[in-house]
This record gives sequence, C-alpha cells and structure tokens, in this order.
Amino acid sequence: MRLIARYAKELENEFEIITVYEDETQKERVPKTNPIVRTLAKKYPAAIWFERKMHDDFGIIVSDAFDRRPLVHQERFPKDVHPLRKDFQEKELEEAPYLAYKYEAIGGDGVFQVAVGPIHAGIIEPGHFQFSQAGEDMLHLEVRHFYKNRAIEKMLEGKTLAEAKPIIERISGNESVAYQICYRDIYLQASQQELPLALQKRHAFLLELERLIHHLTDLGFIPNDAGFGAALAYGSKLAEDARRKMREVTGHRFGFGGVTFTNQFIDVVSFKEWLDDLETSIEFFEDWIMDIPSLWDRFDTTGVLNLKNAVKYNSVGVIARASGLSQDRRINKFYLEHGFVMASEVSGDVGARFKVRIQEVKNSMQMMHNFLEEDETAFRVADVQDGSYQSFTESSIGELFMAIDIKDGLIERFFVRDPSFVNWQAVHIMMQSDIIADFPLINKSCDLSYAGNDL
Repeated sequence: MRLIARYAKELENEFEIITVYEDETQKERVPKTNPIVRTLAKKYPAAIWFERKMHDDFGIIVSDAFDRRPLVHQERFPKDVHPLRKDFQEKELEEAPYLAYKYEAIGGDGVFQVAVGPIHAGIIEPGHFQFSQAGEDMLHLEVRHFYKNRAIEKMLEGKTLAEAKPIIERISGNESVAYQICYRDIYLQASQQELPLALQKRHAFLLELERLIHHLTDLGFIPNDAGFGAALAYGSKLAEDARRKMREVTGHRFGFGGVTFTNQFIDVVSFKEWLDDLETSIEFFEDWIMDIPSLWDRFDTTGVLNLKNAVKYNSVGVIARASGLSQDRRINKFYLEHGFVMASEVSGDVGARFKVRIQEVKNSMQMMHNFLEEDETAFRVADVQDGSYQSFTESSIGELFMAIDIKDGLIERFFVRDPSFVNWQAVHIMMQSDIIADFPLINKSCDLSYAGNDL
C-alpha cells in the first residue's frame, strides 16, 4: 500500500492525524493535552518529513521517530511556537537564540563536509545540500530546504474557495495549471457538479502545454549540465515559444487564471500548425542528442534510483517512471481515450529520466491535438457544501495531492503535497557512487520544485 501523505488538523479538543494511502484514508485522533502518535517511517521512509512537519506545525510528538529535528523551523525559530494551531495569530515573531542544526554526516579519515547553498550562484530558490565527501566521491547527501516558508496553509484558512484560487495557482510556477486543476476538482466535488467534456478537454490541453514547457526546459538544461550548452539554447527557444503559446491562450506566461469555467476562444488552426512544427523540432533534437556519445557517457549509470528504492521512498512522476515504477494519475478513461501512453524506462539514471521526458513531450503533443476543438461551453458556478475533499493531478513533476476542509463555506484546513516533497527525499540515494561534479546534472535530471516543497 503506497503512502501518499500524512498531515494533521486541529479539532476542538483533539488533533486528527490523517494518513492518505493509495486505496484508503486513515484517521486517528489524539488529545491536545498529550498529542503523541507513532511513526510510520520504519515502513515508509518518506513519512519522516510529514511527521517532522506535523510536529513543527502543531506540536504533535512522534514518540518513536528516528529523526525528531525541526523540518520547516529554521535555527532561530521559537521552540514552542506552532503556527498552524488555531490560537496562533501573530504577524511577527521574535527570533530565538541561534540553535545549530545537526546535519547527518559520515566521519572517518579523509572524509570532509561540503555545503552547497542555501544561496546559489544562478537564479534559483534557496535550498541546502550537505555532502560527506572522500575526495571527489559523494558518500552521503542530506537535503535541507524550507528557507522560505510562506505560510500558505495558514494564509488560506478562513477564505472562500474563490478567494483562495489566486493564491493556490501561484504556489509553484511550473505547476500552476496542475494546482488549478486540483482546486477545480475539489470545487466540483463540493458543489456536486460534473464538468462538461469540452471544458475537461480544454483544461487537459493546458495541463499538457504546461508539461511541454517544463520538459522542454529540462531537455535543454540536462545536456547543458553535462557541458553541452548548444542543447540549452535549442531547448530554451522551444520552451519560450511554448510559454508564449500559454500566454496566448490564458493571458499569462505561467497560465495563472487559465483554468476557468468558460471555454474561451482558441485559434485551433494556429495551435495545430505550431504543434506540427514542434514535432519536427523534437525529432531533430532527439536524433541530435542521441548521437553524441560523450553526453551518454555522462548520462548512463549516473544518478541511479533503482526500482526498489523508488518504491521504498514513494517516488512519483518522471523519477518513478524512469525507474520502472508504473505510476501516473493520467491512467484513466478520459486520458486513455485521448491518446495517453505512459512513458517508462527501467535504468533509473540521468539518461532514463531524459528519455522519459522525450517520450512525454511526444505524447503530450499527440494528446494536445486530440484535445483541441472550437467550443463555447460555459459552466454555471454553484454554491459549495461543507465537507472534506481530496483531489489528485499529474503535474509535470508527478502526482500532486490536495485536501481542503470547508466549514461554514470557508476553508478550515488546506493541505497540499507537492510531488517534490516526496521526491526530494529520494535524491540522496541517487548521489551514492558518483562524484560531486555530477551533482548539478543529477539534480537537474529530477528538476524538482523548491516553491511547491516550501509552503
């Protein structure tokens, strides 16, 4: 049984611990006076981040956890402050005395530590990577993020779904459409409505366009991080063209506000011509890159995540599918009828993740042709009913999970598990047996979200 998420919400006298698996959701209540739960991390290693976050957010103690360090609270965060409790209303916090974070490290003769981040040389969000090294060889990596906690979960409490949408769609820029579709599905559940087929097709078109943009960017950057800059120039040009198409159809380069309940005009002929041109460009790009042996010397056997570890760490998205794990939220009747074919590789290395992206770009283009149609369907917005709702979307990074509790028409609890939250926890496995010069290449082959991870 696959673990998807574990989180808490506050009731009047208790905390409710919600654990979401592939086939069921389990709930457990603990008293506020003594909030203690048992860890799931012995069976599901990826549970440890969920449990550490639960303690930071609510003060819930995981009694037998092997790692009880703070996760989202940084070194000067007040020790006994838990921001997701209902009685926490402070706008500012007084910094606590500095308490050093104890990194995992390997000791021994000739072993030393290398710190990368949290501030990086390029245009990148903050994230820290702590290496234990023996010469050039990477012995161990600890990933530490959460430097820009934006209080998204707290911010959305007390808002209507309509008021929350502009915030939700901006949580992670390269997954904006995916976040909007998760939000859309929760709205549809709460209003007990079904979406007309024409709007389903339009939203799926936007989701695949977003996937194209993200994958095209990565297909340029991965060879670039192996020293082949020409691929970056070519991939960036294709990605920029796709982003301009996103602006053409939604009004914004990142698709903000694109998932609506009105099927606005789209120039079908122009889009089909662009897709045909893009198909030709991708065929050229694939032949070009596949025929450069020096690149594949760097790609093959580098950054391996085998199937066993992909399952162990509950990996999702490109990372999972490149390791032979058949996991994709698009495996459903609607997508299969419109041409979806799941991409898959088995070697679990940089090369496999590159090939999966190539396959997905081709399949996305095929489906986009099938989704395109001229239609002016409009959808009447209805009132939402109180309740607890969950939704899933396959973003460009992987399975996105969202849960919203509505009480008296307002959001009582908002929770989202970005695919990066679980995938980041598997990255350290990929670094073993490689050299530190391969770290940027391996990291880019995963291309996870910092923003989606750091709520």
